[in-house]
Amino acid sequence: MIVPILIIVVLLAGGLAGYREKSLTASGAIAAIFVGLAIYAGFGIKGLIILGVFFVSSSFWSKYKSFAKRELEEKLAKGSTRDWRQVIANGGMAALFSICHYFYPGEGWVIGFIVSLASSNSDTWASEIGSLSRKEPIFIRTFKRVEKGTSGAVSLLGSTAALLGSLIIALVSFWLFQLSLVNVMLVFLFGYIGNVIDTLFGAFYQQAYVCKQCGIETEKRNHCGLSTSRIKGISLVDNDMVNFLSGLMAAAIAIFVAQML
Repeated sequence: MIVPILIIVVLLAGGLAGYREKSLTASGAIAAIFVGLAIYAGFGIKGLIILGVFFVSSSFWSKYKSFAKRELEEKLAKGSTRDWRQVIANGGMAALFSICHYFYPGEGWVIGFIVSLASSNSDTWASEIGSLSRKEPIFIRTFKRVEKGTSGAVSLLGSTAALLGSLIIALVSFWLFQLSLVNVMLVFLFGYIGNVIDTLFGAFYQQAYVCKQCGIETEKRNHCGLSTSRIKGISLVDNDMVNFLSGLMAAAIAIFVAQML
């Protein structure tokens, strides 16, 4: 009984710390606490450690050289402080797989849980580290260089970071869950594939807007005090939706492949 109470205290403290450090909004802190509780219910402390690796590393890279990323915030819908939608987009599937594992224990839920976080970590590392590239990224629809922060654009630095982001989750999971080498490779591969799916969705389906005042292309619905005009993408498909769907698809395919092996 003591351990669960301590875990709850730690999660509450972690949410408060994230809020005070401006890594989370108030709604983001509350959502993160509930995600943590769900993961603890399904996978115990081992699950929380993997969640912690994702949260701490992604928060670090979000804050790293933040002064050099200030211009990007004009293009991005949200900054480095995550709200509840961003928390659910990146950790919601992991929480869902945890709950499924709690009621119906099985290896498939374990793979889905780890891959969903590997995908989120891969995407976050790609975005945060890739934005520091000296060269402008290449937009995958046109193969032309575009401004940093453009959804659907890739760089060598960002792609390398994506691989490392997925790899660290795979290695930590190997240590904690005693995964077979085959499953470790699945986690690593599909964690990275989740980032690739995210990039494809970002290029072809994610909404983008243009400011009527300054002409900047942005993910924001309002800029310069005015409503922006949508120039591409499908309604409701914003960055949070793209993150959620890419993690879901990567995890679902990984579970299917794991069952076939």
